[in-house]
Amino acid sequence: MSLDLLPAVELEPELPARNAVIWLHGLGADGHDFPPIVPELHLAPMLAIRWVFPHAPSIPIAINGGMVMPAWYDIRSPDLGARPDERGIRLSAARVVRLIEREIERGVPSERIVLAGFSQGGAIAAHVALRHAERLAGLVALSTYLVLPETLEAERSQVNRELLVFQAHGSFDPMVTLARGVGSHEHLCALGYEVEWHEYPMEHQVCLPEIRDLGVWLARRFES
Repeated sequence: MSLDLLPAVELEPELPARNAVIWLHGLGADGHDFPPIVPELHLAPMLAIRWVFPHAPSIPIAINGGMVMPAWYDIRSPDLGARPDERGIRLSAARVVRLIEREIERGVPSERIVLAGFSQGGAIAAHVALRHAERLAGLVALSTYLVLPETLEAERSQVNRELLVFQAHGSFDPMVTLARGVGSHEHLCALGYEVEWHEYPMEHQVCLPEIRDLGVWLARRFES
């Protein structure tokens, strides 16, 4: 499949990039959503991390009356597990794979790349990371859930069966409920993934303690 590279906000390290984080935003947001968090992670400059925050294309969203907005796939029902937009999910997954390939072309090996995402972006990040044919450094899944979980066991990558996962969720999340996050966590654990789970007293958002915990986790991934 030939796909144009998604436009993105990029933050370059002071040193030549040795590591990379590709971070996907949530529904209705764009690549400008999460760059302000990077300084709050307090990661050492010597880690030389390139940050890539792509913009999702704008598409009609059924649950919002067909309103066109940035999205990784269509949402057709309040029940996030019902009537999934498989075509949209797999198209966005292919676009994220293209971003991974571009990082490799720029000199960052796949095993030094972390995929991260919030909400709908986290769902695509997880979908790609768990199925990617080359080893990745890790997966960050924030306030999100698994899409097409019924295909995961058959489609998951052998080289990423030991993929390390940071998963965080808000206790009071009204959009992606805590129960859905916990269910995804249990699904991953049942398949043998090593998941570092965090729960915070918040709604559908990120919070400073979460950012601090994520910074510690990312440092461990890239210092090894």
